[in-house]
Amino acid sequence: MRKLICALLVLPVLTVITVKAQQPDYDRKVDSLLSVMTLEEKIGQMNQYNGFWDVTGPVPTEKSTKEKYDNIISGKVGSVLNVLGTKEVRKLQELVVTKSRLGIPLVFGFDVIHGYRTLTPIPLGEAASWDLDAIEKSARIAALEASAAGQNWTFAPMVDVSRDARWGRVMEGAGEDPYLGSLIAKARVRGFQGEDLSSSGTIMACAKHYAGYGFAESGKDYNTVDVGTSTIFNVILPPFRAAEEAGVKTFMNSFNELNGVPATGNNFLLRTILKGEWDFDGFVVSDWGSISEMKAHGFVKDNREAAEKAVKAGCDMDMESYAYITYLKDLVESGQVDVKLIDDAVKRILHAKFELGLFDDPYKYCNAEREKKIIGQESNRKAALDMSRKSMVLLKNDELLLPLNKEGVKIALIGPLADDKDSPLGNWGGAVVRNSAISVLEGMERYTGNQLRFSKGIQLVSNEPAFAAGISINATDTSMMSEAVSLAREADIVVMVLGEHGMQSGEGRSRAFLGLPGLQQQLMEAVYAVNPNIVLVLMNGRPLAIRWAAENIPSILEAWQPGSMGGQAIAEILYGDYNPSGKLPMSFPRSVGQVPLYYNHKSTGRPGPKKDVYWSHYIDQSNDPLFPFGFGLSYTDFKYTNLQVKATSTPEVFVSVVIQNTGEMSGEEVVQLYIRDEVASVTRPVKELKGFKKVMLKAGESRKISFILTKNELGFYNNEGEFIFEPGDFEIWVGPSSADGLHTSLFVDRLDD
Repeated sequence: MRKLICALLVLPVLTVITVKAQQPDYDRKVDSLLSVMTLEEKIGQMNQYNGFWDVTGPVPTEKSTKEKYDNIISGKVGSVLNVLGTKEVRKLQELVVTKSRLGIPLVFGFDVIHGYRTLTPIPLGEAASWDLDAIEKSARIAALEASAAGQNWTFAPMVDVSRDARWGRVMEGAGEDPYLGSLIAKARVRGFQGEDLSSSGTIMACAKHYAGYGFAESGKDYNTVDVGTSTIFNVILPPFRAAEEAGVKTFMNSFNELNGVPATGNNFLLRTILKGEWDFDGFVVSDWGSISEMKAHGFVKDNREAAEKAVKAGCDMDMESYAYITYLKDLVESGQVDVKLIDDAVKRILHAKFELGLFDDPYKYCNAEREKKIIGQESNRKAALDMSRKSMVLLKNDELLLPLNKEGVKIALIGPLADDKDSPLGNWGGAVVRNSAISVLEGMERYTGNQLRFSKGIQLVSNEPAFAAGISINATDTSMMSEAVSLAREADIVVMVLGEHGMQSGEGRSRAFLGLPGLQQQLMEAVYAVNPNIVLVLMNGRPLAIRWAAENIPSILEAWQPGSMGGQAIAEILYGDYNPSGKLPMSFPRSVGQVPLYYNHKSTGRPGPKKDVYWSHYIDQSNDPLFPFGFGLSYTDFKYTNLQVKATSTPEVFVSVVIQNTGEMSGEEVVQLYIRDEVASVTRPVKELKGFKKVMLKAGESRKISFILTKNELGFYNNEGEFIFEPGDFEIWVGPSSADGLHTSLFVDRLDD
């Protein structure tokens, strides 16, 4: 029977390949296959296991592992994750194709977050580039390497908007703004999936975490989310909608509850919005164990009820909860779950497998020669270097210490991250070789003519960092600090590389304090006391509260966790071979007491400043961020003039500005457009990003930059989830950040569809 079914499925595909203009009739093929599947086989497609034994070794004998193995050869598994390499993937695929009754191929998933073997900067760093083409190319390279290693599904992009730097997973997203986040979501989906999923080098993308995960209370991972409908529709959902519009094939549920209902069992999110209003035709996977975790939320009494609630809500695949494979058959046979829900979920999963081309060739991702050729190739490293350069943000350069002279300067390189080859890789390392990044020390040593001397100064961590374990920060050992201070005293300029270890951000790594961890602040102040000519390079996975540094250190470069080529990119910027152009995708707070902190907040009924105390403010600190969203300097200067705004009889508003490079070197600037709807039936933020363009200008060059605003930019979602436009007065800003720029206003009477 299995061979017959496979033959029936393959023949139409061959016809499609011959007649390219004809679209594959996937729906018919899915229905044909579904008609011969047993209930157990259908539920099996909804079951996903983590890799659980050495696929190339003997058949497992331990009871729980043997049960998983038996389920695979019985066709009761639809997908696996964390099985890496063409050899391992092929062995497992052969097992299911040759041993199970119908031979339905598996989908292989993996967290390809910002690269597979070659790592680009963490996604928050990539977002700082504001370069959509570069971000798409980064995802394309990740897909090429991952697909060459047997993977055909990534659990990315993470499109959660987040306003709280305490939350460790801000490193995976695009920051605090839904407009920027939506465009980046589309770019990453295009990069992963390409134009045709059946093409070589593409993998399915997964928009996560649906929805609200970035709004976890107090920044604690997995915590409750409680927000109003305006925030849901206007801030949380737009990047997910953008991913769906870009054709993303899968969504992943979030761990959190939203307004009292866990996302994995949330009918409103999954049935009403995603599969209803948006007409999403892909499939939804739970996050790791999130079906069974509904019991801990207090939403269900046991895994049986969890399976029932999840499948009814619209979760199609169970990742590592064992709830579907254990309970769904009985739930269907007892009449508690309609088999139509099972059929709908399985159709979605099978359709994706057809689109990947797995029925045509189950082993298309198992080419060992392609694996050797593509993974880690030099062109991938060059692209990663380019992305690293573009991600970095120059936060301060008051005394013009940067760029550094390449000759005749004594430089002291100090800091526990200066020679670190692991932290630049970040938390989500894919299949990278740990400790393989180019360090800042190695990057700076490539430049000759300098007297470069290095001292670590302190140890940052006092244990061996691990992905699933905690990290111990050194808070007592200062034995190396005196050496660093002596080195700084003799130097002309000090370059300090400080920040977070790569394992201090990411999942499960929320922080209550956002200063420099451990003894780094003490080290910085000790060095400053003997030599204030300091260039601070920050390497971190989230915005940090660095008020002392901002007030005292002359030059600060935000490098994020910059990936495999990070040290070289940092060195090229420090020495002026690359002019930094990054802009912040998240605001930097003055202190942790300000967070959540975001530029696009609402006005209160008592805005300020005022002379008395009765307005919305702190009595001991400014409301303003230390560094605002969209901020970033260059080695050259840009001047904005001649802002013009006009509405026409067409359904558009035209905005233009002239920008000039008034400095002495070429540079890129991100020209940003913000609006405010002054009066609306649902109050609007004080500013909203609605357009940006990245432009390269030679020294002295001027250029007119134009934008078009339509109903899409000037409208908003009301509290019923309806997108509307209301005529009225709009303020418009164009400039270099959310806190600066030219300003005007305009009454917009009507905008036709």
